[in-house]
Amino acid sequence: MSTSMSVSVSAAASSSLPPLLARRRSPPASLAPVRSLRSRSRLLSSARTTPVLLPAAAMAAPAPAASSKRDLLIFDAEENLAVALAKYTADLSAKFATERGAFTVVLSGGSLIYALRKLTEAPYLETVDWSKWHVFWVDERVVPKDHEDSNYKLALDGFLSKVPIPAGQVYAINDALSAEGAAEDYETILKQLVKNGVLAMSKTTGFPRFDLQLLGMGPDGHIASLFPGHPLVKENTKWVTHILDSPKPPPQRITFTFPVINSSAYVAMVVTGAGKAGAVQKAISDKKTSDLLPVEMAILDDGEFTWFTDKEAVSMLQN
Repeated sequence: MSTSMSVSVSAAASSSLPPLLARRRSPPASLAPVRSLRSRSRLLSSARTTPVLLPAAAMAAPAPAASSKRDLLIFDAEENLAVALAKYTADLSAKFATERGAFTVVLSGGSLIYALRKLTEAPYLETVDWSKWHVFWVDERVVPKDHEDSNYKLALDGFLSKVPIPAGQVYAINDALSAEGAAEDYETILKQLVKNGVLAMSKTTGFPRFDLQLLGMGPDGHIASLFPGHPLVKENTKWVTHILDSPKPPPQRITFTFPVINSSAYVAMVVTGAGKAGAVQKAISDKKTSDLLPVEMAILDDGEFTWFTDKEAVSMLQN
């Protein structure tokens, strides 16, 4: 079943966000920061909100599951994107902390960590219940934790060292193991957290259901360490797997598989810059081909998938 994608273009910061995004602690049952956008596209400015209908071609999406929802948010500036992403994440933190007593968050590398910087500032530093956070990585390079290529080090330096998440609730890989061993060890940790009730399980897929995955995308359309044309994109039994021949260095990595990504409750896909416009155009337009990019294979079974983009990233969609 195909579904339309609601689109919002924001020209300002928090004053221009959708009403539900602006309310940080809305009731858990009704929390969906962008759900109010679903019936129509809207151009958001600091002065007023004006309905704008985009061409259907610009709003088409891969056929998601019947209960999956997709949204596209477009911001004039990366600063505005960061403000909106902080509100979105803080709202979900409040929702799941209330509903489950835990908030399971998956990070990626690259520019995503910088985009999270507003969470380390007021009001979130004081108002988010950081004690409920459990932090994971969608993929990791098999290097020492203090290596410049480590996603853990990137997150530690740019985010984790600035917020009071308990150290025991930050789940880095065991960098003393081989790539295969590290992947198996990480999957074992996830299964134990399911048994402990920290990590939820999808009732429909049988895979772990993370509350929020904060992801980025490469210019080639890869997400996590799942690259175009690589056999690992077809892995459908393991939760975590390893790669020894990554097209992007370093070659040895571990990564979540698509069944785990697609079992998430919420995914925020944070993509900026003209260098990724081609992959965004292919992922979002209605011109589908059989050679799907990995980002096109991220179709949630029962969840909400939101693109956080800037105008450069969607520049090939505008016509």
